[in-house]
Amino acid sequence: MAGLDDLYAKIPTSEIAAKLGADQGEVDSAVHTLVPVLLSGLQHNSQDPEHASRIESAASSHAASGLLDVGGGLDQRLGQVDESDGQQAIATLFGGNDTDQVAAALAKGGAGDSDLIKQLLPIVLPIVLAYIGKRLGSNGAPASDASHKKESASGGGLGDILGSILGGGSGDKSLGSILGNVLGGLLGGKK
Repeated sequence: MAGLDDLYAKIPTSEIAAKLGADQGEVDSAVHTLVPVLLSGLQHNSQDPEHASRIESAASSHAASGLLDVGGGLDQRLGQVDESDGQQAIATLFGGNDTDQVAAALAKGGAGDSDLIKQLLPIVLPIVLAYIGKRLGSNGAPASDASHKKESASGGGLGDILGSILGGGSGDKSLGSILGNVLGGLLGGKK
């Protein structure tokens, strides 16, 4: 199982809810909305080779951090998630926009409560990037070798991985697609 369901299984929503002091059901629902939206936005942005290179680099770096390594479970490493790094990744990957702007765009597009999304983004994005980085690394090139894969970005390496994750799982793909287009169009920059 390599898709959305696999990625959802790696996100410790109960621990995140406890950390944020939020209702677990709301966090779970928000994560199930947010993850496909982030993936769709990243997929949209990956069509530009420069953006694809940034995404691959960020994904490889997060994968190399060991966030998703086997042993102990992510719930025990939730403290490893560097939220300031997550905030930086949001700005880097989404056209220089900060967490507030991305959360507001998503909430305006129908993704849910802006305040909860704002809290979740810097926690969930590093996990999503680590997952993408692991998938990039398993496609033959080392996860830390972003320069080697630069040529493949426009040819589909990153796009294929993002598409396979989005295509392999349950959830409301149409919502993810719509909100991903809102996010990609609004924040993706100047195509």
